[in-house]
Amino acid sequence: MIEMHVAGIALDARNGHPIVVLNDSTKRRALPIWIGVAEAQAISKALDNQKPDRPMTHDLLLNVITALGYKIERIEINELASSTYFATIRLVLGDKRVDNLKAIDSRPSDAIALALRAKAPIFVSAQVVADGTIPADLEKDEEETKEFKKFIDNLKASDFKKIGNE
Repeated sequence: MIEMHVAGIALDARNGHPIVVLNDSTKRRALPIWIGVAEAQAISKALDNQKPDRPMTHDLLLNVITALGYKIERIEINELASSTYFATIRLVLGDKRVDNLKAIDSRPSDAIALALRAKAPIFVSAQVVADGTIPADLEKDEEETKEFKKFIDNLKASDFKKIGNE
């Protein structure tokens, strides 16, 4: 699992649908997830630290979770199948003994909205990162590609040692 952070909400230029964008810690990979308008508003309000006068749906859910003695330990975006992302909200009750952990199936947008309110980390599986992320720093990627090609171009057979000949 790779920890990621919400970079923000964007709009798909083709159809105006909201997208939540997650970045890895290096800001080199971005994971765009298309979401609904209500979820985009909930995430935006959490990013802006806006507190409603009365609890909205995600605030209410977090209030219920904490009133029952649980804490959101983390959320995980753990699967991408047929262009649909799947997430899990990991709850912990009291100490972190195995029997005190609960996993709740969720849409990523709802899990992210909750994680932001609970100040819980967001993790993404390595497979989802491999399948769903796009480069976020093309300039750095191009620079590294050029450096690698230069390294390969300068390799000679004499640079390698045969195993057993030291």
